[in-house]
Amino acid sequence: MSMVFVTGGSGLIGSYLIPALVAQGHRVRALYRGQVPAVAQADQVDWVEGDILDIALLRKALKGVSYVFHSAGLVSYAPQDAELLQQVNVEGTANIVDACLDAEEEIKLCHVSSIAAIGRSKETTLLNETSKWDAGEKQSAYAESKHYGELEVWRGIAEGLQAVIVNPSVVLGPADWNRSSTRLFKYVYQQRPFYTPGSANFVDVRDVVEAMMRLTFSDVSGERFILNTGQLTYKEFFAEAARCFGKKAPSMRVSPALAEVVWRLEHVRAWLTGGRPLITKDTARVTAKSHLFDNQKVRKTTGMEFRPLSESIAWTCQVLLQIAQNQRGPELTRAN
Repeated sequence: MSMVFVTGGSGLIGSYLIPALVAQGHRVRALYRGQVPAVAQADQVDWVEGDILDIALLRKALKGVSYVFHSAGLVSYAPQDAELLQQVNVEGTANIVDACLDAEEEIKLCHVSSIAAIGRSKETTLLNETSKWDAGEKQSAYAESKHYGELEVWRGIAEGLQAVIVNPSVVLGPADWNRSSTRLFKYVYQQRPFYTPGSANFVDVRDVVEAMMRLTFSDVSGERFILNTGQLTYKEFFAEAARCFGKKAPSMRVSPALAEVVWRLEHVRAWLTGGRPLITKDTARVTAKSHLFDNQKVRKTTGMEFRPLSESIAWTCQVLLQIAQNQRGPELTRAN
């Protein structure tokens, strides 16, 4: 089988992608920082310590590689991370693209973007891969970094690179309680009282991995694909997770006006203490939006179907409960 290179092996997507690749018989080489990630079948992976900002290391790591899954990236709506978002999501992606183009053998790239990079429209709430990005509209630093990261991939495609782009919505799956979407489950587990109006789009990490592999190991190239199961209001999501945990669901609605006050107070608190805000201007306003992202293109192209969100939430809760039973520390108890 072919040699595959994976970035972001310690992230939610990477931690499920690597075992799936190994199970299919692929030889996997993966990038890590600090220590080797504790993912399934890690002992069958050729681990490379380094950083996507190191272009020389990337060129060396891609020797003999036929496919690259670029899932490394930074997700943050904190104002202080604006420069880091640019470095990781834009410059890092540019380095991956350049390393692929410079490789001795032809490489196909699968780039993990986000629905944040899909253009919004005031005319419709149903968005697809053709929705146009409006550079004149105020966007979060995170959304801009994912958009410009995609532009680097399109540049590579224009220069002859075989590549696909996937745009997942909020990815559901059990992982570190303090990272990515798992923090939403932690919020419910701790029986926090508040919820915001608005809704979000969600997708199971197992479906994301399946779509990535089907698209990458195919003749499809030069296209982007939204990966999304469906939409739930935050109230609905919290209620479903609470039922699975056997916890009390958040029941106090935070109005948009109050959310505007809270993010300003959090900004001041973070500035005074040097900490990180629990809610920012961008997160307050993102949660108030309710666009639905269309998954028809990837379904027609790959023939796959997405798991029901109720199944994804129940699976995530079940595994997280097992983790909680082994980690009865203060981080999982409700703050008084």
